[in-house]
Amino acid sequence: MPITQKEFKQRRLDLMNHMESNSIAILASANAVLRNGDTEYRYRQSSDLHYLTGFNEAYSVLVLIPGRAQGQCLLFCQEKDPHKELWNGKLLGPEAAISELGMDDAFPISDIDDILPGLIEGRERVYYAMGKDEQFDHKVMEWVKVIRKKVRSGAHSPGEFLVLDHLLHEMRLIKSKAELELMRESGQIAVRAHKRAMAVCKPGMYEYEVEAEFMYEFFRSGCVSSAYTSIVAGGDNACILHYTENNQQLSDGDLLLIDAGCEFQHYASDITRTFPVNGKFSVEQKAIYELVLKAQLAAIEQVKPGNHWDDPHSTTVRVITEGLVELGLLKGEVDALIESGAYRDFYMHRAGHWIGMDVHDVGDYKIEGQWRQLEPGMVMTVEPGIYISRQNTSVDECWRGIGVRIEDDVAVTRNGHEVLTSGIPKTVAEIESFMAQA
Repeated sequence: MPITQKEFKQRRLDLMNHMESNSIAILASANAVLRNGDTEYRYRQSSDLHYLTGFNEAYSVLVLIPGRAQGQCLLFCQEKDPHKELWNGKLLGPEAAISELGMDDAFPISDIDDILPGLIEGRERVYYAMGKDEQFDHKVMEWVKVIRKKVRSGAHSPGEFLVLDHLLHEMRLIKSKAELELMRESGQIAVRAHKRAMAVCKPGMYEYEVEAEFMYEFFRSGCVSSAYTSIVAGGDNACILHYTENNQQLSDGDLLLIDAGCEFQHYASDITRTFPVNGKFSVEQKAIYELVLKAQLAAIEQVKPGNHWDDPHSTTVRVITEGLVELGLLKGEVDALIESGAYRDFYMHRAGHWIGMDVHDVGDYKIEGQWRQLEPGMVMTVEPGIYISRQNTSVDECWRGIGVRIEDDVAVTRNGHEVLTSGIPKTVAEIESFMAQA
C-alpha cells in the first residue's frame, strides 16, 4: 500500500501548523553522489523531502510558506528535457509537479536564484537544516545576502534561522497505518531473505555467496537496495560489530551471524540472525545463543506504551549479566557487575534504535534529559548480543570465537507491540530442524 498524495499533503500541512508565524522552510533534495570516475551511485532521495512529497528526483527544493495567499507549498525541480530524458530517464517537470504532487506552484530549478530571495524577503524566520550540505548552505546565505543588500530600499531580512529537524523528525517518529504496512512488507521480504540464506548455508561456502542469496530475495521482491551494508560474519568475524568484508570461507563448527535488511518503497527493515554453519549448535554455542534469545524475548515484552525507551535495554543488561554469571563467564554480584559495567566486555552496544525511512531513524531518545515514553506508532529494533573473540583470554578456550546477535523490528501498538519481522526460525530446535530439512 503506497503512501497516497493525500497523506503527503497532510504531512506538509501538519508541519506548517507547527512552524512559527511569518516563517519559511527550505528543504533541499539529496545530491547525486559519484561512485567512481563519472559514474554515480543509484540515486536515493533525502528521507525528509520524500516524507513530505514522495518526489524522488535530484536537483529539487521544497519551500513551505505557511499562510501565503499565493500558495504555501512550492517546488523547484528540473524542467522536462527530451535530450536529458533520453540518457537518464523521465523527469516530472514543474507542470506535472502541481497536478501529481499537489503543489500550489512549481518552478524550474534554474530559476531558484531569481525567485527564492523574494520568497524569503519579509519572513522573520527561516527553517533550514544548516550544516548538512555545505554547498547548499552557501546558496542559502547568498540568498539572504541578496535581501540584506536591499535593506536601505525597504527590504526586510530574516532575523532568525531555526532548525527544521526537530519538528519534522518528531512527525517521522510516529508511523502512520500506511507506513506500518510498508514496514511490514519490508520486514517480511527480509524474513524470506534470511530464511533463504539459512537454508543454503553449509561449510565451505564463502560469506559473499550467502550474501548473494539474500540479496537475490531483496531484488526479486521489489527492493532497489539493501537498507544498509550487510554483515555476513562467520566464526570470529561475528565478534566484529560492523564487519562488512564478507569474503571469508565458512568453516564447519562455526556460527554465522547475518545482519541484513532491505529498503522497500523508502522504508527499512533490520534483522540479525545467528546460526551454525553446519546446522548443529555446540554445547557452548547453544548456551550463549539461548541466553541472547532469552534477553531479546524479555526485552520485546518491555516494548509497550507507557514504558520508556531504555526499559528494553536495561532488561537485556540484567538478563545477560545474570546468564554470564551462571555460565561462569562473569564473577561477582549481579547488581555490582551491572553498576560497574563489567558486562560490556561481552555486550558493548545498546539493545536497539529507531527504524523507519532510515535504518537508524530520526527522533529523540530523551526528552529534557529523561528517556522518552514509548507511544503507539514508534518502531524500534531489539538486538542484544554477546561477543567472545578468540583474543579474549579471560575465558576458557571453548567459549572463544562465539558471537551471537538476534534482532527484530518491533512496533509499539495501542495495547503492546507487534514484531514486524516474525517468521524466521529462532529457537535452537527450530533452527536445527529447519536447516536439517533444507
